Amino acid sequence: MRAAQVISYGKPLVVVDAVEPQLHDPFDVIVRIAGAGICRTDVHILHGELDAAFHPSLPLTLGHENSGWIHAVGPAVTHLSVGDPVLVHPAVTCGHCRACRIGNDMHCPSWRFPGVDGWPGGYAELMRTTARSLVRLPDGTDPAPLAPHADAGLTAMHAVRRLVPYTSPESTVVAFGAGGVGQIAVQLLRLLTTARVVVVEIDPNRAEAARRLGAHVVLEQAAPSAASAVRDLTAGRGADIVLDLVGEGDVPEYALGMLAKGGVYAIVGYGGGVRIEHLDMINRELTILGNQVGTHADLVALMDLVAQGHVAVDSTVFPLDAAADVLHDVEAGRVSGRAVLVP
Repeated sequence: MRAAQVISYGKPLVVVDAVEPQLHDPFDVIVRIAGAGICRTDVHILHGELDAAFHPSLPLTLGHENSGWIHAVGPAVTHLSVGDPVLVHPAVTCGHCRACRIGNDMHCPSWRFPGVDGWPGGYAELMRTTARSLVRLPDGTDPAPLAPHADAGLTAMHAVRRLVPYTSPESTVVAFGAGGVGQIAVQLLRLLTTARVVVVEIDPNRAEAARRLGAHVVLEQAAPSAASAVRDLTAGRGADIVLDLVGEGDVPEYALGMLAKGGVYAIVGYGGGVRIEHLDMINRELTILGNQVGTHADLVALMDLVAQGHVAVDSTVFPLDAAADVLHDVEAGRVSGRAVLVP
């Protein structure tokens, strides 16, 4: 089968003829990939930036935002059939530990992360996962354009759901970034909260997408001037919540600095950092929430909203053979929504 792999860090992806995955465990499932979303995490992997965290062996088939159809199932899988359309939760978990039992799949101590930690991902024609990771889609669904929901949508859903208890009609939520995750987050903030939604996005196309998707205010400004604008919008009080979908450059510093007393800094984007002053944290009683990928329950709830027409993702499909070029375009910010590779 064809697969797009990282052969060497810092080098372009290469499409190779790879060995087809086989069923190993009774609960294994082989998915025929319809679409594999490109995430900025894939860019970080390509440059070797996650090697210390995950130690994947190369070559590595990328792809952790995957959708497709059931191709083969293990003997213990009775609720899925060949041909069923599915979305693939990015984690492979044990199902028996405390974290799995209470629904926090991504905290499973033995979890695997296909496309990231060495387990082959979905930039391929076929991919092995487990039945526990799959969400069945309605019959007749075209899974390809929905692939980004497996991570971009799931991450947005998880982060926004965690913020709901901190919101009220008087709240102001500031989201930094209106790329693929941000566009889904805006929709979810409007659906699940009564807060005023402010988006900070300097790219004009993404800024317009944020307006179209329901943001109350869009600031096409860099972080320093956006922080000042947010204080003006809130009569000097500051934001109740900042959802940082960027996490790089000077964004973390100004995101934390623009919070009102009692505010919440929710982190999704990574690559940068900010110094935490304990006295400031105490005086303003700030809360910091780190957000990993969401749970299986988050993904099921998200896909219910998608099926009802309440949440959409702006997907552009490309052939698998163009993987190297498309990944480069994503890194350069030339894709406004989400790019999806189709084998």
